[in-house]
Amino acid sequence: MSLARLRGETVDARLWVPVEQVESQALTQLRNIASLPWVAHVAVMPDVHFGKGATVGSVIGMRGAVSPAAVGVDIGCGMGAVRTSLGASDLPENLRGLRSDLEAAIPVGFAAHQELVRPQDPELGAELGDLLDGFDDLDPSVKDLRGRAGKQLGTLGGGNHFIELCLDTEERVWLMLHSGSRNIGKTLAEVHMARARKLKHNRALADPDLAVFLAGTEEMSAYRRDLEWAQRYAMLNRRLMFDLYAGVVRSHFPDVRFDEPVLCHHNYVAEETHHGEQLLVTRKGAISARAGQLGVIPGSMGTRSYIVRGLGNPESLHSASHGAGRKMSRGEAKRQFTVKDLAEQTAGVECRKDGGVLDEIPGAYKPIEQVMEYQRDLVEVVAELKQVLCVKG
Repeated sequence: MSLARLRGETVDARLWVPVEQVESQALTQLRNIASLPWVAHVAVMPDVHFGKGATVGSVIGMRGAVSPAAVGVDIGCGMGAVRTSLGASDLPENLRGLRSDLEAAIPVGFAAHQELVRPQDPELGAELGDLLDGFDDLDPSVKDLRGRAGKQLGTLGGGNHFIELCLDTEERVWLMLHSGSRNIGKTLAEVHMARARKLKHNRALADPDLAVFLAGTEEMSAYRRDLEWAQRYAMLNRRLMFDLYAGVVRSHFPDVRFDEPVLCHHNYVAEETHHGEQLLVTRKGAISARAGQLGVIPGSMGTRSYIVRGLGNPESLHSASHGAGRKMSRGEAKRQFTVKDLAEQTAGVECRKDGGVLDEIPGAYKPIEQVMEYQRDLVEVVAELKQVLCVKG
């Protein structure tokens, strides 16, 4: 059951976190969302925090409308995890060499590959070709980004994106990563958010950033086309990185075997039926948690992460949190913490421990254990992971 309700003019938002633990800016955003004339349901995840337009950690079901801000600028951002045949005893005492090889194989930050990635899996190669063939159908404003978009496939990006090597409670080794749709997804999102703000039906909204597209319009069709392409791009980006990651691991452990990956978006749109009604559902910082569906909920770079199985809770629109969620801004984290704090909070993890990643310090995030406790009726834990290596952009 949800822990609280927040009244809006159209619907009440259901919260899986005590309302007093949500910052006032986020509560204002949630009230604005719950007051949109098209909204049918709003579910708020326990990792909720302030975002642009819509809060991060919000699940919004609308009738015949979509707000690009309720998806976010990193369209298709999400997680992946792969269990391997390796055990903790197979790993060397020092993981710096493995981290160095990973950073050489997978560009991070603003970087890209020098040429298009050629995956070993032919099926993956065919999907890559098909995706890029669809580039010319995208909004004309991004036509000059084709080359860059291609070379950024199979790259990590920056911010809170990461590549990790983890151990579960049975000492099995897992590969895990968090990534999105890179610059092309961000650019497409910003193009359509700006377009939505100019539409007549959005002029009276309390927050212009919540502007929506309406079903049956050219603007909605154009957005859905570009959105779906960017979601495919983001998923393929993760799969290509796993292909590269597996190659690096195989170079260190030739006999390693890999299970099928668990993959999930947490910034996306889907057409779904809830409470007997077909809705356009946006999840911004939330995963789908249908009954039996596997997902990944990460903590920060020094805490636990979880492989989960959905419980199909109808109140949450079959959703769960996407992670721990920030409890302070990046700027505030840099003011409050030092590089020494970062080293202490990531003790035992082979990772960067410099000022460039200080805003990603574990102390800037909510306690993942509390987040998981609040959503016991949304997911069950399948595996609990703890990283031993982390690559940040």
